[in-house]
Amino acid sequence: MQSPYWKWQLKTAPYAFVAPFVVSFLLFTLSPFVYSIYLSFTKWHGQAEKEFVGWTNYINVLQSGDFWYSVFNSVIIFMLYVPIMLLLALVFAVCLSSGLMKAKGFFRTVFFIPNITSVVAISFVFLLIFNTNNGVLNQLLLSAGLIDSPIPFLETPGWARISVALLVIYRWTGYNMILLLGGLQNIPKSLYESAKVDGANALQSFIYLTVPMMRKLLAFCTVLSTLGTFSLFTEPFILTNGGPAKATTTPVVLIYKESFQNLNFGYASTLAMFFFILMLIISVVQLRLFRDND
Repeated sequence: MQSPYWKWQLKTAPYAFVAPFVVSFLLFTLSPFVYSIYLSFTKWHGQAEKEFVGWTNYINVLQSGDFWYSVFNSVIIFMLYVPIMLLLALVFAVCLSSGLMKAKGFFRTVFFIPNITSVVAISFVFLLIFNTNNGVLNQLLLSAGLIDSPIPFLETPGWARISVALLVIYRWTGYNMILLLGGLQNIPKSLYESAKVDGANALQSFIYLTVPMMRKLLAFCTVLSTLGTFSLFTEPFILTNGGPAKATTTPVVLIYKESFQNLNFGYASTLAMFFFILMLIISVVQLRLFRDND
């Protein structure tokens, strides 16, 4: 017969196991979120008492246009790098899944290393590469005679966005390649053998067999890339500090500048609320996308 103490242990054990998560969630996730909602209705610069201003911050965000311009920047950067990144990731994954490829483990490691390397270190390396006067890229282009004068990669809006996109391509191609490689391994080899018997070459098998079979995983990678693009911070902050002319200012960079540089915590909290709503909308679209593909 079980003792009352043992029965008490059986009843309380599940709560003891989930308690660390619940406590940490309440302290470090829910509480800051609720406090940020409160701050979004105040005017506070960190020192004086908070002044309740109602919907003023929300009206200011809608009227200023800074937030919407940061969203526009994210959309442009998304269009610059996501199609190229996913195409490269899929091509690399197909090559690594091929039976003709040697040293697969080595190349998987090489492609994935940028994703586990410090993003700060990578950003500073790209900062040196894209430097206008002494950058490696400009020196190579000048030496090859492809350009007559250095390209201001980080000083003009268009080139700055391209520079950020190239950095993101370098960092995240390997990660998406690993995801797509896992999907490729689930495609039956018999389908490729049947296509070969029917006269399809490697390119036709890739276009008409591989791509359709990978559409769900490609959609998943696209959604992840969308969320990641709007959340970009370190890359544009180190390369261009959100410039020039706010051309690489993403929503997270804007929130950081308003809070920790301008000390406008109330307005920054309002921006964070708009960003939360935007991410929520994208997440709903993601769920709808997967449901439609089932």
